[in-house]
Amino acid sequence: MHQGTSETLVGYARVSTADQNPQLQHDALKLAGCDRVFTDKASGAASDRPQLAAALDYLREGDTLVVWRLDRLGRSLKHLLEVVNALDERGVGFKSIHEAIDTTTSTGKLVFHIFGALAEFERDLIKDRTTAGLAAARARGRVGGRKPVLTVKQVAVAQKMYAAGDSTVADIAKVLGVSRATIYRQLPGRVPVS
Repeated sequence: MHQGTSETLVGYARVSTADQNPQLQHDALKLAGCDRVFTDKASGAASDRPQLAAALDYLREGDTLVVWRLDRLGRSLKHLLEVVNALDERGVGFKSIHEAIDTTTSTGKLVFHIFGALAEFERDLIKDRTTAGLAAARARGRVGGRKPVLTVKQVAVAQKMYAAGDSTVADIAKVLGVSRATIYRQLPGRVPVS
């Protein structure tokens, strides 16, 4: 582990598959002045990135994490913001070569905060549209949620078969092509037996 006495540029590279070559990213990171580069071979959606964890552990206050492009670091914009905010809290800077973002400068911090504000704005818009859509559907008489597994006629059949006493819940479920739990939910007062 290094001491972090002066600014150390630490690179992080990621390629999606073992077939891809991280050399382009390594070259760009070395050219940017990175003393050390950590590399993961994992998809952007993968949450298990051991080299990212190692890079984050290696960084000290005053250091800067450098990536070739923003999409190499974050699984999503939300994840990217979380990582960079966590770095900031530790006194660690962040640079993205391709997007020319540098949170060690006031302009870079501003750009990154604008990213965060836009992401939050987008989440609020999605939430508002979802709420409005559900309200409009309810106004038209539609109710959200999953459609019932059984039709009203099938429920009546299940209840009649059970009341007749010559069919078990398993038999009724088999006839209707559903699980026993579905049948139990349609039989008033029937307590499922394990």
